[in-house]
Amino acid sequence: MTGNLLSDPAAQDARAHIATMPLDGIDPADPQWFVDDTIGDIFARLRREDPVHRSCSPIEGIGHYWSVTRYRDIMHVETHHELFSSDWTRGGITLMDFPPGEERLQMFIAMDPPKHDEERKVVSPIASPGNLGAWESLIRERTCRVLDSLPRNETFNWVERVSVELTTLMLATLFDFPLEDRRLLTHWSDMITSNKRTNPDAPDPEVRMAELHKMLAYFTRLWNERVNAPPSMNLVSMLAHSPATRAMGPMEFMGNLALLIVGGNDTTRNSMTGGLLALHQNPQEMAKLRADPNLVDSLVPEIIRWQTPLAYMRRTATEDTELGGKTIRKGDKLAMWYLSANRDDSMIAEPDRFLVDRERARQHLSFGFGIHRCVGSRIAELQLKVLWEELLPRFPVIEVMGPPTRVRSSFVHGFSHLPVRIPG
Repeated sequence: MTGNLLSDPAAQDARAHIATMPLDGIDPADPQWFVDDTIGDIFARLRREDPVHRSCSPIEGIGHYWSVTRYRDIMHVETHHELFSSDWTRGGITLMDFPPGEERLQMFIAMDPPKHDEERKVVSPIASPGNLGAWESLIRERTCRVLDSLPRNETFNWVERVSVELTTLMLATLFDFPLEDRRLLTHWSDMITSNKRTNPDAPDPEVRMAELHKMLAYFTRLWNERVNAPPSMNLVSMLAHSPATRAMGPMEFMGNLALLIVGGNDTTRNSMTGGLLALHQNPQEMAKLRADPNLVDSLVPEIIRWQTPLAYMRRTATEDTELGGKTIRKGDKLAMWYLSANRDDSMIAEPDRFLVDRERARQHLSFGFGIHRCVGSRIAELQLKVLWEELLPRFPVIEVMGPPTRVRSSFVHGFSHLPVRIPG
């Protein structure tokens, strides 16, 4: 990927190593590639030499899996859900298999039709055009308040002060969650995506599950309040009143909460940070944007393509089949690497350039495709659009003061820290 913030000699050494290492030793699920921001070089090699690639990860719980790295092959998997299952009973949507004895979270993104379709329809009205129009003024008001509160001539963490705060406020709105407790949503989102097997600093599984049970208890109180009240346009009420979801068991409720929290939080917040970083690394594009603020409309999908905040989704083969010239056996797991597809030059012109005026900017796979395409994609785009519309006239300069700290994960492609300074 362009814009690698490793020092030049370190970046050159890393690329030389990736170019010469044996193909059968390449494991894209190793989070170190993401921490070092060298995963783009891994995917570039796989797209050239072995686009449907078999790995055996040494990470406990992953083992053998296929990496699908080209756009067209991923589209084939996405549009043949009868051959490639996302159901939690077959392993779900992440490469890590459930450890023995761990409670399995059931969520509609990790279900196959018809149950997937029934539960998805329950929450999809939250992102209707009417709701987006009603929320835009609220999103803008909050965005202005957050931006106006930022310090001048002082280095601060953009992730914490802007990206996390704005997305958590929106998530609280979607759930009609008490604003004074909104940072619990951030905490639970981090718990949901933490994994001790890939990140030694993550909490132990017992601690993680205890925190998720606290989340379940909090939301159960909200459920009990709203199931006895008239239906309203918030996610808890929608789940509580729909025939498809009102009889959910605790683990299914917990799983759907996890899905909606991560989907509404991690993805947008990492795009908010990734966009600022990309424009810092491409000053000519920032100049172009400032000269024509109407380019925000193409900037937003370009940020989402460039960042690809969820790097992959897993599927499991339901029968023997063929993909990219390889024989996939029943029960094999596959990672659809959206992060790689979004750099595939057979489908996207000049994919390694960040272009604020890109034609066909929406031709990316960051939201997935087909029956599992992200329910909240339009909400994410609206939040990013408002952020940049309000940011550009306020701040002639935002200085990035050092390299970002990237999340140690091959699933969430994101940041925990980006030091910035606003001259004033």
